[in-house]
Amino acid sequence: MLYHLLAPLAQYGGLFKLFNLFNYITFRAAGAFVTALIVAFAVGPVILRRLRAMAVHQVVREGTPESHATKGSTPTMGGLIILAATIAPTLLWAKLNNRYVILALVVMAWMGAIGFLDDYLKLRQKREGRKNEGLVERYKLAGQVTIGLFLGWYLWQHPVSTLPGASFTLPFFKYVLVLFVPALLYIPFVTFVLTGVSNAVNLTDGLDGLAAGLTAIAAATFAVFAYIIGRVDTSSYLNIFYLRGAGELAVFCTAIFAANLGFLWFNSHPAQVFMGDTGSLALGGALGAIAILLKSEFLLLIIGAVFVAETLSVILQRSVFKYRRARFGLEYARQHRLFLRAPLHHHFEMKGWPETQVVVRFWILGILSAALALSTLKVR
Repeated sequence: MLYHLLAPLAQYGGLFKLFNLFNYITFRAAGAFVTALIVAFAVGPVILRRLRAMAVHQVVREGTPESHATKGSTPTMGGLIILAATIAPTLLWAKLNNRYVILALVVMAWMGAIGFLDDYLKLRQKREGRKNEGLVERYKLAGQVTIGLFLGWYLWQHPVSTLPGASFTLPFFKYVLVLFVPALLYIPFVTFVLTGVSNAVNLTDGLDGLAAGLTAIAAATFAVFAYIIGRVDTSSYLNIFYLRGAGELAVFCTAIFAANLGFLWFNSHPAQVFMGDTGSLALGGALGAIAILLKSEFLLLIIGAVFVAETLSVILQRSVFKYRRARFGLEYARQHRLFLRAPLHHHFEMKGWPETQVVVRFWILGILSAALALSTLKVR
């Protein structure tokens, strides 16, 4: 919004020339970063007090270590802080006529709404003395699939760049564009990516600060890619496709980065609030949308390697358990699990790692993954 209001004033000269700064993505990204932090610090205590007053407490997932039992009294739905600290600064500093930004915001808000409904239903069911199942799983999945189908169809029929809508690029390869034949297959591909990433972040959200820290790292990395891909000169120099207008996503990514840092102020161990599905689904949807819009879906596998590992640990745990139960019986399957607990972060907790140690080490792995992803810019 500020770009549309102030940038045109630069033509009048004098002190108005200062407003020419709003033409630079780097300046507006920095503004979004600062604004997101301020919003998080401002609305955080207000939302936290409200959640405590409403007794919106975390529902401890079945199968988590016994040490998590005390977390049942910690407020959840803190993802509202992240949503406010991402959406407001993006609307303030990004170009509002940019389809990259609009689509990313729509996906994030939609996923956040699904998560909010899930958290709300868990609260209501708890008050009514019913099992805290939240939103029925198939309805939650239906909501995720719906936005995935919409985004896939829209990008196919209305490409946001000069590249074909139903396509994606590959890391480590210069100017390699993979086209879908038939193009209709692009829609389920986008749906799978968006649904998979949102659920991956949701599964990772099990320790104080884990999901928020990893998402901040991923968002900062995508901010670099968005800025480079959105510039003719840098994209040409690095032998990657230029996507006109994609640079605006750097503003959105920077807002997500700062929003998660601000949320960590309240979510660091011992957490005062959890993001809940409101935050985890929204953040997963945002990361998935960014990757899809930048045609870098496979790059997301590198940047979000920890999210991938967490998801695979759950899939493998369940698959091996079912196989061993069918082959050797229930008791054998229970005694010979692949991991001590799943997702992966609980496995290391059960091995004796303190929660803070697991979180920091996973952050380090997230930084290493980001560094590997950035190396793909030169290794082509």
